[in-house]
This record gives sequence, C-alpha cells and structure tokens, in this order.
Amino acid sequence: MLKNLLLTLTLLLTLTGAGPSYSFRIAKLHYGGGGDWYSNKTSLPNLIRFCNQTLKTNIAPDEAVVELDSPELFTYPFIHMTGHGNVSFTETEAKNLRRYLTGGGFLHIDDNYGLDKFIRPEMKKVFPELEFVELPFSHPIYHQKFSFPRGLPKVHEHEGKRPQGFGLLYKGRLVCFYSFECDLGNGWEDLGTYQDPPEKHDAALRMGANLVAYALTQD
Repeated sequence: MLKNLLLTLTLLLTLTGAGPSYSFRIAKLHYGGGGDWYSNKTSLPNLIRFCNQTLKTNIAPDEAVVELDSPELFTYPFIHMTGHGNVSFTETEAKNLRRYLTGGGFLHIDDNYGLDKFIRPEMKKVFPELEFVELPFSHPIYHQKFSFPRGLPKVHEHEGKRPQGFGLLYKGRLVCFYSFECDLGNGWEDLGTYQDPPEKHDAALRMGANLVAYALTQD
C-alpha cells in the first residue's frame, strides 16, 4: 500500500512542478480546536536534513502544512502532529484521516506536553475499534538504522514520568506512533532553542530518523 502511495505522490510532485529532484515531502498537520499545531518551527526541517544525510533519503527540505480535509493529505507518506492544547476533528476529517492511514499513510503524534487528554478521544473518532498500545522496546521502530534498546529518549522533564511510545495497529500494521512524555520534536529543534545538551538533540534526531525509516519500509 505504501509503495503505491509513494508512486502516486512522486508522480503528483512531478506533474505539479513541486520538484522531480525530491522523492517526497513531509507535512505538519494543521488541526482544528485551537491548539498550537504550529509549534517547533525548526524541528521538521532539521529532521529532514538529518534523514537526508544519514539515511540517504531524498526528502524535500521544506516541510508542507496540510489539513485533514485536504486532498493533498494523500500525497504525503509521513505526517507529523504536535502541540500542547486542544484538538478537534470533524466527522469528515476523521473519516479522511482513517482513509489516509488505512491506505498506506503514517501519522506521528508528538505530545508537546498537554496534548494527551485531547488527542486520545479524537483518535477514537478515527479508529473507534482500536486502542493505543505501548510498543515493546523490541519493536522494529526502535531498531532501524539507530538502536534504542530502552525505547524513546527523554528530551524534557515535566512530571517525572518515563517516555512512552504508543501505537495504533490496524490489521497488524502500525499506522500511528504516539510519542508521550518525551518531547521528541523539541529535541529536533535548533541547538540553543532550549538548554539541551547536544547529545539529547542527536538522540532525538536519531529516533526521528527511525520513525521515518520505519514508516517508509514497513509492509
């Protein structure tokens, strides 16, 4: 399914003049409800640059912004969602997101602290039959090019909780990865944005690269 999605979006990029020199583009999700979907301005460009350098991917350097009711949603194999506050999906948006995810797309939700109580009921609109499950540390998403034998790296402390990686599994396929109590996207931001040591920045980028690699290669 994902190979078909990648072929379609590559053709669309070529036909629309978005640049045949790039294989695809990553998008940030612009959602409703008033939450700060636009957080972490430098995170995705830095992650894309890191993936192109270390994974030898050919991702367009500038992120796109997409809404759930847009037909352009289906041209992105990897969608990133972040924020602190309220999230609200309409019925149409929930149905469109389900079509995207069951058709080969991948959603990464990154709790920027405060997102959890909003995103869980909204994702229930998308997959009422599924529950978020914590992925074991042995899951392949933690063992792509970079190995994370203890799961997600901890970037920022909020309430002293351990970082957790949750997934939604549809017919055995991981369609959504939810990083919680981790602040992974903050770790991707420019050094100096926060008072984080370089090793945390590097660990966050390596884990982010694993997410992209897994999303593009899983069956």
